[in-house]
Amino acid sequence: MPSLNFVIMPDMLKKIVLYLFLLILLIMSACGGQPIATQPEVLTTNTNDPCSSENLPTTVQGLNDLMREFDNAAQLASSTPAQQLPDIISNLQRIRREAEDSQIPTCLGALKTHQLNHMNLMIQTLIAFVGGASQEELNAGLENARKEHDLYSLEIVRLLGITLAPLSATPPP
Repeated sequence: MPSLNFVIMPDMLKKIVLYLFLLILLIMSACGGQPIATQPEVLTTNTNDPCSSENLPTTVQGLNDLMREFDNAAQLASSTPAQQLPDIISNLQRIRREAEDSQIPTCLGALKTHQLNHMNLMIQTLIAFVGGASQEELNAGLENARKEHDLYSLEIVRLLGITLAPLSATPPP
């Protein structure tokens, strides 16, 4: 009786592992953040300070919109064939340039730094993947990008004064 042998080539295995890792990374980062409170159409406040607690949700919104667009495009990269990644990378670079060019108040400096670090690390890792980097280099790049994304998420939580509750093992009644 003939046996079926399934051979996975090293390059194919590298791509599969990267795609799975990117997918898991993006799912974890999407599930780990806290939603930002939505703002009414017209913000009624007596202050023009973009860093006041009343204005921060609106002030953060522009940067967070770019991060969400970047995360969506990066998630698409995890399911895209390697030969089509240059188009995705180009789109990620466009979003990163928009983030770099955005004018922000000083209170968002750390948030923007983590955002740009995350974006740069993801783009560099995807470029390295297309260039045939080792699995160790790719894993390190993705891990560093995930850490920056986590720092970005924690900074939004801090800025907005959101208190994180620990996840309990049993659901509330």
